[in-house]
Amino acid sequence: MAAAKLRDVAWQKSRHSNSQGSCVEFARLPDGEVAVRNSRFPEGPALVYTRAEIEAMLLGIKDGEFDHLVTGP
Repeated sequence: MAAAKLRDVAWQKSRHSNSQGSCVEFARLPDGEVAVRNSRFPEGPALVYTRAEIEAMLLGIKDGEFDHLVTGP
C-alpha cells in the first residue's frame, strides 16, 4: 500500500534512529493494524501487519532473536 494513502495517522520512529534518516516508522491504523514505512521515502510503500504479527516481532526483538542481524557473524 502507498504510505501516502494512509491519512490522519501518527507516524513514530525510535528515539534511537540516527541523523542520516536510516530508520523505519510505525503507525497504528484505525482498525488496529500497524503500518511500517521507510522514513527516507515517506510517500513510498508501507507494509501493513496485524497486531499479532507486530507483537511477535517485538517480543523476538526484546528476546534478542534478531541481534545477529546487526552484530555480524
